[in-house]
Amino acid sequence: MPAKKQFNGSADEAEAAFYAALARADLDALMALWADDEEIVCIHPGAPRLIGHAAIRTSFETIFERGSVQIHPTQLHATHTMATAVHSVIEQVTKTSDAMPEVHILATNVYLKTPHGWRITMHHASVAAGKAPLDLFKASVLH
Repeated sequence: MPAKKQFNGSADEAEAAFYAALARADLDALMALWADDEEIVCIHPGAPRLIGHAAIRTSFETIFERGSVQIHPTQLHATHTMATAVHSVIEQVTKTSDAMPEVHILATNVYLKTPHGWRITMHHASVAAGKAPLDLFKASVLH
């Protein structure tokens, strides 16, 4: 197994690094963002729950065999405590063809503050059909 790359940033920076690693199909960088705990969980859209580093790594290896994944997280709703952060986002997936249906992915990313920085403990994503809902915070006007 290759040496684990180091990451020591905030939960927000860990999330940005997660989506950047997906965009580059960088498996080592992606896996370096996960907590060292074997109880980590990943649920890809329409797929079974994966627990532990080996299962999660294998799933991303399979995904990256087709190339990088262009996902842009939007509409972040975050809850932070001293040791945990929960981010709910809408993932915008770049369409690769006109035949691909328009979908948006609802994702929850859970981070834990460790002695080595913030790490992912859970990524849960599910597909929702149709257009993504409007960002009510951007669309509202304060009076």
